[in-house]
Amino acid sequence: MRKLAPTGIAATEIGGMTIHSFLGEHRNSGRAGTIKPGDLKLEKEWTLVEYLLIDEMSMVGLTLLGKLNQILCAAKHGDPQIPFGGINVIFFGDYLQYRLVYGASLHTDFSPENKKKSNKQLSKKEIQQRVAH
Repeated sequence: MRKLAPTGIAATEIGGMTIHSFLGEHRNSGRAGTIKPGDLKLEKEWTLVEYLLIDEMSMVGLTLLGKLNQILCAAKHGDPQIPFGGINVIFFGDYLQYRLVYGASLHTDFSPENKKKSNKQLSKKEIQQRVAH
């Protein structure tokens, strides 16, 4: 079992790590983590993991969930159609406690009536958000 949270304090409280640290994204480095197919360290780290706990879900956006999904699918060599590489993900948090500061939240409405772009192609970020949703 692994435990992740969006903030350092929340991660410390559950004995886990931040989602950004796991993704290899560092605030001051200006670089985002990269996914390398066949990354043996990542595969070994997640081989026996069956459960992932994510705390403070009200602060986790769809973009972040999409990145997490992509990395876990690569780590588990899973079918991209199976969410999170087949790992059981348990979301915790009070959805009314904190609002998401930036990005689309888990309860974003992607129905056609609320779609702002009529005939335009979706961006990579928008596709990633819909996959995470």
